[in-house]
Amino acid sequence: MKTCVIVPAHNEVSTIGAVVEKLTARGLSVVVIDDGSNDGSGEIARRNGAFVIRHQLKMGKGQALRHGFEYALRQDFDNVVTMDADGQHDVGDIEQFLAKAAENPNCVVTGTRLDNPQGMPWLRLMTNRIMSGLISLACRQKIPDTQCGYRLISCAILRQISISSSDFEIETEVLIKSAKKGFRIHSVPIKTIYRNEASKINPILDTIRFIVYFIKEMCNTRS
Repeated sequence: MKTCVIVPAHNEVSTIGAVVEKLTARGLSVVVIDDGSNDGSGEIARRNGAFVIRHQLKMGKGQALRHGFEYALRQDFDNVVTMDADGQHDVGDIEQFLAKAAENPNCVVTGTRLDNPQGMPWLRLMTNRIMSGLISLACRQKIPDTQCGYRLISCAILRQISISSSDFEIETEVLIKSAKKGFRIHSVPIKTIYRNEASKINPILDTIRFIVYFIKEMCNTRS
């Protein structure tokens, strides 16, 4: 399978080089979406072997991923793997995603951190469990960790769904729209490396975005 790793990055100068280097060392194609960084993140990614798509201004994670998906589809990749640029995702876990996709073609494979959530802030853990329960009901499939950004998506799915989210709610949108099309969503356990850096997720604003998007999708399902 021809797989492309898509890494959105906004001011990740301290970590992006190592992330890209570890991925390219495994022979993987890496696309970094430099989302308006002003610290040279994009240039460091390029020097370490990534293809870089540059946003002059910050457009949000959703828009960054959408541009990455468009690139992967133009280049005829079979799958995309999305992961964060801040070093919280263990590059070694990517083998689990690839193995699961090889066993189950044309699927989504999400990482789950909830088997061992040690280090995850309590509020984020509780919010994640609630969101994951709601989205699992909407998808009619058990998805333990719906908010994890480390995942594999078949390009066959991306060709059949229309994505419009511009920020973190894109993770919910991909799952719900994939499930509506009848695709299976699998999960693999992953390690998460928590450091002292502040999360880019706004617990209030992004929760409101999730609720608004979720209600909209449920209304569309019933109409």
